Amino acid sequence: MRRATLSLFLFFVGFGIAAPLSAQTIHLPPAISQSQSMGGIPVTGGDSVQRQQAEAASQQRQVEIKRDTQKMFELTQELNDYLQKSSQGMMSVDAIKKAEQIEKLAKSVRAKMKQSY
Repeated sequence: MRRATLSLFLFFVGFGIAAPLSAQTIHLPPAISQSQSMGGIPVTGGDSVQRQQAEAASQQRQVEIKRDTQKMFELTQELNDYLQKSSQGMMSVDAIKKAEQIEKLAKSVRAKMKQSY
């Protein structure tokens, strides 16, 4: 019985010491992976692909910002012309809808500009 207890004690002590040593080993993936289809030529991870996607997304945002600002400009001109012509204290439903649409476009442009940073 003593021998079994001593054996278990030594086993757990040995395991207790070996476990922290193996836990300190850090396995990091290699920075460059080998592609099987490239015949052993090193291939870097998708940095250039990610950069191209980011540039394409940025260009798309720029196109959308220009389109939205042009639409805002047209709507503000129309709203300004309407307000210059009418001297009433009341606004038409159409004018209110244009103002709401201008506000939505302005928020959209602001959000897209924040995305570019």
